[in-house]
Amino acid sequence: MARHRPRRGSLAYSPRSRSARPVPRIRSWPAGSKQPSIEGFAGYKVGMTHAFIVDYRKRSTTAGQELAVPVTVVEVPPLRIAGARIYRRQPYGMRIVAEVWGSGLTDELGRRIPTHPASAEDRVKQFSETHGDEIRLLAYTQPHLVSGIGSKTPSLFEVRVTGEKFDERRAFAVKQLGQEVSADQLTKEGEFVDVIGVTKGFGFQGHIQRWGVKLQPRKNSKHRRMIGTLGPHNPSFVSYRIPQAGQQGYHRRTQLNMRVLKVVRDPRTDRITPAGGFPHYGEVQSSCIVLHGSLPGPAKRLLRFRAPLRSRVSTVEKVDLRYFSTSSKQGA
Repeated sequence: MARHRPRRGSLAYSPRSRSARPVPRIRSWPAGSKQPSIEGFAGYKVGMTHAFIVDYRKRSTTAGQELAVPVTVVEVPPLRIAGARIYRRQPYGMRIVAEVWGSGLTDELGRRIPTHPASAEDRVKQFSETHGDEIRLLAYTQPHLVSGIGSKTPSLFEVRVTGEKFDERRAFAVKQLGQEVSADQLTKEGEFVDVIGVTKGFGFQGHIQRWGVKLQPRKNSKHRRMIGTLGPHNPSFVSYRIPQAGQQGYHRRTQLNMRVLKVVRDPRTDRITPAGGFPHYGEVQSSCIVLHGSLPGPAKRLLRFRAPLRSRVSTVEKVDLRYFSTSSKQGA
């Protein structure tokens, strides 16, 4: 039997398959800090604007100079912790060995899953005595705190708890049951985060639109918007390298090391919404964060954040934000 090994060479973004769900799962988590804390968060993409900052990139040709950069606003209302799980590594992967649910859950959670009653004291005591390898919190969003989202159904997902000692992580998880957690527990101004999201979908597209290959000549006998060949006769199958029609967009993507330029805790005092509101979203009413650059997905899509997996900068520098544009985005 042949030994398995990772393939040599990158497939880039292939295969361009459709995402299984609009809210992505996080498969890999960083090493984390020594103190117990959460390693993930989520927020709704609002839109983009521009800002003037002093270039913090030391190797950039404009280092130390003021420049205009594109920024993305993400509304991050507090998450509520519904439960906690202990995972243990087994020969066939991670398995749940203990689970506990908290009290004070909102009625909106019943739109997503059947409501779970709060675990009894003996169940919590049993959870506090169980050992494992990982602890994850069951967190869900609170869409009623956001005006730009039409849905009332919260999203439910797992967030890992980091820490050096397992007992401290377990006690931290029990303490968080039924409580709200804010984005401040994950990141601060100047730090980096990884953003995982699903891109904007365009459905089934043809060869030219999907891959950008060259059109056939004008005198082609059949069609112009097609490829010239499906490959050689041998081997007698069509290779994945051949550009063909198929799904375009709605792909799961991870963007590493996105810098947080600003954290707005109260948008009523610190204005963040442009005149006329953000297109396809409206006004920002809850706390939000501003990140340098663009993020995947359209407005209103839920994005998940993670502590940086491949952090290249250990020290946190203060962001010198000179100007944040709140001019109208509705067009002149």
